[in-house]
Amino acid sequence: MKYFTLLLMMLFSIASLKAQEVVNLYKGTIPGAKPTPANYIEDSPMGADHITRSSKVSIPTMIVYQPAKEKATGAAVIICPGGGYGILAIDHEGYNIAKRFNEFGVTAFVLKYRLPSDAIMKDKSFGPLMDAQQAIYLVRRDAAKWQVNPNKIGIMGFSAGGHLASTLTVHYDDVKIENKEKLSLRPDFSILIYPVITFGEYTHQGSLNALLGTSPTQDQIAYFSNEQHVTTNTPPTFLVHANDDGAVPVQNSTRFDEALVKNKVKGELHIYQGGGHGFGLHNPTTSDDWFERLHNWMKDNKFL
Repeated sequence: MKYFTLLLMMLFSIASLKAQEVVNLYKGTIPGAKPTPANYIEDSPMGADHITRSSKVSIPTMIVYQPAKEKATGAAVIICPGGGYGILAIDHEGYNIAKRFNEFGVTAFVLKYRLPSDAIMKDKSFGPLMDAQQAIYLVRRDAAKWQVNPNKIGIMGFSAGGHLASTLTVHYDDVKIENKEKLSLRPDFSILIYPVITFGEYTHQGSLNALLGTSPTQDQIAYFSNEQHVTTNTPPTFLVHANDDGAVPVQNSTRFDEALVKNKVKGELHIYQGGGHGFGLHNPTTSDDWFERLHNWMKDNKFL
């Protein structure tokens, strides 16, 4: 009986994996792309820390995680994993998060976005933003297909993925993709977890260099310092950070929150005394569960 139960669990697990749909962001030519060199091959090794890191992404996709029908709330989240714009922590800050969202009825789309590279992009600084815009365009356009409410679609990002998510959060009107229907690319809410926000004093230099190179212009630095572009129309935002984050200083989140307050935008910021950077779902220094705080925030703001 024990082995039969184990077999059923394995079969269910395999079926669940197969049930996840992979959607190409673009049909045909990818806008702004160069021909991919033969030696530019996507790789997704698992490290000793059991985190899978995808690199050299040239064909951007969304991996769709849908909740059980009886749990579905109509809300959806597009998740941008982090990795300094050099890799994507695709399971740690992607698949694992999507599965947690499914538990309380949210459809999740893990965005495997192109990492900035002169080898495959005409302008690498806008490649990731184009993919984020295309993702929300597709989810909103095909909302009925995914059984989601087109007015309850959020963007979420971790670390450099948080920079990408916050860039869409403030630059959704700077349309970089084909949008014949003129659909709004504005997220209905934004979730930023230990995010890179600024390219100013408190930046994560590795993310800046990867996106803009080592000699960016002042205009580029200003455009991608997202705390400078918060307005009264910026979506409600939930932020999480740790005070002892040695990679992405906590001021990235506090300054964005200050901009939300200044513009009277709904925002909630959770700062933990410890946790460092890149803790994903589980901050090992606290018994508090930030994802439960997020769940409450989404309920309180009627996104669920």
